[in-house]
Amino acid sequence: MWTLARFVIVLAAVAAAACAAEAPRFDAAVKAAARLPRLHSLLVSRHGELILERYFHGTGAASHQNVKSASKSLISALVGVAIDKGLIAGVRAPIAQYFPELNGPKADAVKRKITIEDLLTMRSGLESTSRWNYGAWVGSPDWVKFALTRRVVASPGEQMDYSTGNTHLLSAILTKATHKDTWAFAQEVLAKPLGITLAQWPRDPQGIYFGGNDMLLTPRQMLAFGETYLHHGKALGKQVVPAAWVDTSFIPRTQSRFSGRYYGYGWWMDELAGQQTYYAWGFGGQYIFIVPALDLVVVTTSSVALGDDRHEHRSAVHELVERDVIGAIAEQRADVPVRAD
Repeated sequence: MWTLARFVIVLAAVAAAACAAEAPRFDAAVKAAARLPRLHSLLVSRHGELILERYFHGTGAASHQNVKSASKSLISALVGVAIDKGLIAGVRAPIAQYFPELNGPKADAVKRKITIEDLLTMRSGLESTSRWNYGAWVGSPDWVKFALTRRVVASPGEQMDYSTGNTHLLSAILTKATHKDTWAFAQEVLAKPLGITLAQWPRDPQGIYFGGNDMLLTPRQMLAFGETYLHHGKALGKQVVPAAWVDTSFIPRTQSRFSGRYYGYGWWMDELAGQQTYYAWGFGGQYIFIVPALDLVVVTTSSVALGDDRHEHRSAVHELVERDVIGAIAEQRADVPVRAD
């Protein structure tokens, strides 16, 4: 005799079997990942459910990863929260109000025009502290002074010139505007609401936390941050990052002259497997991919060691995520969940 309970159980089993038959496995992704000697982790979350979590080469869920320049996306989030709290006037605010040395009689008038938005979008007009200048910058006795005294190579707000000095200046501004160091502010307004604890990361000689590099997160913490942006700034039922800030961060503001990729407020954007994708990107293969149309977040971490194979590895990770994760999911009906292998 068929009872309602038995009918429900059978129906659920049939539905699960149908989904399992139609949903792609991540075998290809896992196999491709296992072949990459520099890869540390691959995590996939869809509809808020962690459906794939793999670690490689001795790493695990508790391993903190130097996320390198993916840190810039977190610094951007902190700026958005500070603006929402009225601690920073807005993206059009000139940075000269935080750095008196820009207001002196011998100061460059062009530098006084640099705004918060110019730093967020890598359009400060200052010579980059990255690439060939990076070693001299981080070896200098005053990172903020070094960044501010770079020569002007373009008018502020015009062309993109990627420079970690820009986001370090944002960390210095956050420190002054919030009257807390960047780690303490991040702990209060970002980590705690996400239910995580941020490890302390390196500071400059003046004690300012490195802005835009060397933050330490576990892959699951990276995933939690990505999920927050996927859900328009919400996490655990609370508005952590203003929804309007998330939206405006994902607007393409400029374009890299090297890669051709578009850049917003600390986030890169591209079309992967036909899907609009936003991502935090760190040296060596540290990624947080967000694909809103698929309700999807993908995280990868990798070795940050220098090596001739690092560029090849980065391309391989990008291809793996596009082909074997985003592409595999995009091929399925939107209402069919994807299962892990």
